[in-house]
Amino acid sequence: MKKLAIVGSGITGLAAGQLLKDKYAVTVFEKAAKVGGLVKCDRVADNLFHRVGGHVFNSRRQDVLDWFWGFFDRDKEFLKAKRNAKIWMQGKLIGYPLENYLSQLDRAVVDTILEDMLAIGASGHARKPEDYPHFEAFLRGNFGDTLYNLYFKPYNQKIWNTDLTQVPLGWLEGKLPMPNLKQMLLSNIVKQEEGEMVHATFYYAKENGSQFIVDRLSQGLNVRTSTPAEKLQAVDDGWLLNGEAFDKVVFTGDVRTMHRLLEAPDAALANAAGAVQHLPSNGTSNLFCETDATDISWLYLPDGDIQAHRIIYTGTFAPSNNRGSNRMTCVVEFSGKHDRAFMEEQVKRLPGNLTALDHNYEPNSYVVQLTDTRQQIETLKACLEPKGMYLAGRFAEWEYHNMDKAIEAAMGIADKL
Repeated sequence: MKKLAIVGSGITGLAAGQLLKDKYAVTVFEKAAKVGGLVKCDRVADNLFHRVGGHVFNSRRQDVLDWFWGFFDRDKEFLKAKRNAKIWMQGKLIGYPLENYLSQLDRAVVDTILEDMLAIGASGHARKPEDYPHFEAFLRGNFGDTLYNLYFKPYNQKIWNTDLTQVPLGWLEGKLPMPNLKQMLLSNIVKQEEGEMVHATFYYAKENGSQFIVDRLSQGLNVRTSTPAEKLQAVDDGWLLNGEAFDKVVFTGDVRTMHRLLEAPDAALANAAGAVQHLPSNGTSNLFCETDATDISWLYLPDGDIQAHRIIYTGTFAPSNNRGSNRMTCVVEFSGKHDRAFMEEQVKRLPGNLTALDHNYEPNSYVVQLTDTRQQIETLKACLEPKGMYLAGRFAEWEYHNMDKAIEAAMGIADKL
């Protein structure tokens, strides 16, 4: 069998390994001490801590569902849940997405929002999402200035920490509700709940959450943990990875490091790798907490005087997540690096009587695309693929992949190979 190296043991890398292990002798290189990438979890006093966010599974693609459930017993090993998201704004809970729950806002604010909507409708400027030049134009043009300034601007600036006029809308399509004016008005009249998002319902492992998923997907694979990729050299019949010969390489690591890893690249490849080394990303600090019981799954925090941008109530996903406590657990997520003392002080202003259990900082969790990012990645792919190296996954392709999209990316590579 030909030899295949996979760099990274997140969802993309493990899925690629499983998809290709019958055709290649697969070796997975993982720099961390255990598999999982962004979805790995730890037990803290027997409570489950998603160290980066809270990861769940569903997909609109039947081939992804069929492949995934080939590794698991859906009925015995997973729970199915309905997404119950809310917004905590100015001291009260509001339905999500906000534009469907305008009646829960103060009357004076609603009056201004309706004036914005009427002006948008009268001007004929409302367009399809893909017709807007960037994210800010979409938000202002589709929701009006009042909603933009009240919610969309502060919330999205917290997460992305970048100029929203530099964010192409296509990058976010499918990852957040993008209704038009008619849909917004209809939703408020008929009280329509969120149902279009892929994770409006989701599956979650009964034990150990997303760590259970990656542990299962790593079975049968040769995974070398605590073994980073340190050098990549193209040779006539494949690649040398840390001096070891492979016929093909699937790279799911941070594409920004490619220029350092490549040894003696040709000029075109060196230029393409150099062009992506400064792509922007945001890290997240996560405070693992006990909280009062709730049925909310995600709580978004747009208020500018609170540094956290969301609470993920992972304790609602499965009872075993709270096994070490007589309360429920959750993860409070902050953009950027913050120490535990600061986060503990901040969460005193949030609902739920939060008590900290642990914390984590992940230096790279959210990738940020700019207007030329996709073209830069495509140029690099065009240099690598003829040599037998393939980019896949959130940090290799610089796409905001959730679990289902990571599996799709692995499937795309498996098709090429």
